Amino acid sequence: MAADSRAPVTVIGLGAMGSALARAFLAAGHPTTVWNRSPDKADDLVGQGAVRAATVADAMSAGNLIVICVLDYRAMREIIDSTGHSPADRVIVNLTSGTPGDARATAAWAQEQGMEYIDGAIMATPSMIGSEETLIFYGGPQEVYDAHADTLRSIAGAGTYLGEEPGLPSLYDVALLGLMWTTWAGFMHSAALLASEKVPAAAFLPYAQAWFEYVISPEVPNLATQVDTGAYPDNDSTLGMQTVAIEHLVEASRTQGVDPTLPEFLHARAEQAIRRGHAGDGFGAVFEVLRAPAAQ
Repeated sequence: MAADSRAPVTVIGLGAMGSALARAFLAAGHPTTVWNRSPDKADDLVGQGAVRAATVADAMSAGNLIVICVLDYRAMREIIDSTGHSPADRVIVNLTSGTPGDARATAAWAQEQGMEYIDGAIMATPSMIGSEETLIFYGGPQEVYDAHADTLRSIAGAGTYLGEEPGLPSLYDVALLGLMWTTWAGFMHSAALLASEKVPAAAFLPYAQAWFEYVISPEVPNLATQVDTGAYPDNDSTLGMQTVAIEHLVEASRTQGVDPTLPEFLHARAEQAIRRGHAGDGFGAVFEVLRAPAAQ
């Protein structure tokens, strides 16, 4: 058993996610202190064995490791600043959602306060916290993460340390969410096209699922290689050819009375890549436009 497997933990912020974090620490046997602006949010956790801190200062003094999950980075800093003076030996693990810029600025702020800082991004819903499959990304000083990794495994068995850069967890977070939302939006646009002729999504679903399995997903590793190497083989379907097909999608959307914004965006980016000399390359060349939209 690791030396810190029963280390005390303080959880600040008891919304749905913060409460789930506190429950997971309790379930793993960690003495857990909790604090929330609305004290009654702690009632159930206290019934499960948590200690309710009367003030933020009391919460910060209860142990070395402080896990924070609140509305945003500004709220997080205001809560810590409200103590007037934070113990210099505290380690902040901030699991509040934000941007890479927020994370970097907060890491610098924590350093000014004399506190160690780890930024994290939770890729899960509250009900998934504590599972071996739950993924949380972490970034910050290696030695600080290593010192508390065993404790943090109580909330996510699949915790992943990304390196010293504190902005990387947020960057991975928004990148994965962007992949999710754009994929969902693409499916809904397709469903809207079919719905314009009263074709139910359920009738289209088997073909969409097969398309994902046999065409879309297998191509993702190839695209990853292409964007890393800057080489975009056409695989017998050049970007010039595909742009014509995308134009058909735009026109079909307009004709069927479906919002054409998504395919219009795609068509515009493909045409921009062609103007940069990628007409004979594959579709992956669109990455060059997304990566550097203002490049000539």
